Amino acid sequence: MSKVYFASARIKKWKYSESMPGKLEHLLEEINLSGYFEKDEWTAVKTHFGSEGAHRVVRPVFLRKVVDALRAVSAKPFVTDTVRIKGLDYLEVANQNGINHLSVNAPVVLADGLYGNDNIMVKAGEILGEIAVASLIHDVPAMVVCSHIKGHIQAGYAGAIKNLAMGGVSSSHRHCGWKCGRGAMHTIGEGKLLWDEEKCALCLQCEEICPLEVIKFENELLRYNEDDCWRCGRCTRVCPEGALTLPGDDKRFMKSLAEAAKAVLSTFKPNKVLYINFLTEIQPECDCMPAADVPILQDQGILISDDIVAVEQAAMDILLKSKPLPQSATLSSLKKGRQSKDVLFGLSKKPYRLQIEEAVRLGLGSKEYQLIEI
Repeated sequence: MSKVYFASARIKKWKYSESMPGKLEHLLEEINLSGYFEKDEWTAVKTHFGSEGAHRVVRPVFLRKVVDALRAVSAKPFVTDTVRIKGLDYLEVANQNGINHLSVNAPVVLADGLYGNDNIMVKAGEILGEIAVASLIHDVPAMVVCSHIKGHIQAGYAGAIKNLAMGGVSSSHRHCGWKCGRGAMHTIGEGKLLWDEEKCALCLQCEEICPLEVIKFENELLRYNEDDCWRCGRCTRVCPEGALTLPGDDKRFMKSLAEAAKAVLSTFKPNKVLYINFLTEIQPECDCMPAADVPILQDQGILISDDIVAVEQAAMDILLKSKPLPQSATLSSLKKGRQSKDVLFGLSKKPYRLQIEEAVRLGLGSKEYQLIEI
């Protein structure tokens, strides 16, 4: 049975040791980092840099605590993510969200290069075949995965598995493009964007949100560069009229997330990866969107484990016991008759627990865990 350490977001006394940063320090002591990371060992601290306007990422103060704890055991940490928009722009977004070498006390680098195509093909399983793992994550010997728990338009639940599957894999490959990157998970077949002219209100939100500027409107007609598209699906998410669609399969998508996560983890030796799930500012959508909605659930705390399945299962179990917050996206969901004790499922209707089931089947960990609260 795997151990999962937990620190609640609630405080009992007004003292530093009861604060979230203080509790994270305690969690990192309990997990005994020296048992995982060696002296002078390069160690990736994998997180999500967010987007311009999406500020509910893992806060720099927490990343700093992880970095300082790694330095205390003489490891050599750096903070990283893969390219989601143009590389230099993404580093500036990280800086705007407070993630820089001064705030986190470590270099902040892009795992797959400025152009997002610095990667290595890795065997990934029945669905994906091979996937383009970011070269820096592929080559580094150790990693701490810092995941912001939240909802997601496609995954339903986004945690450590999604962080590795999409954040450890590049958007595209130099030769086989999006079909070897995240796009292989996002879509099935060719995954061609479909536009319904009759439904389109010409609001141009799809054009504005596209990270690669592959959508343009000329004479009120959509022009779409299919070859350069990463298939991220942001355009379909923001279309208020439902005029844009990408073909997809929920079950296949969930299983492919687990496959991609396994591919990323296959590049590490045993006991070289730790997982920290931050159940804070739990918003309904991914941090890659150009805005962050108000939280749908109250802050719950921080989980840490060396078992990706156990830490995800623990996070899901905690969220299932949480009540939806008023004045959040859950209210509109309830008005539409989508009431559910499972808030994330009620919002997305996505079978997100399939991520866990497939991860178990692939041997990534165990759903059985011992929760140790500090």
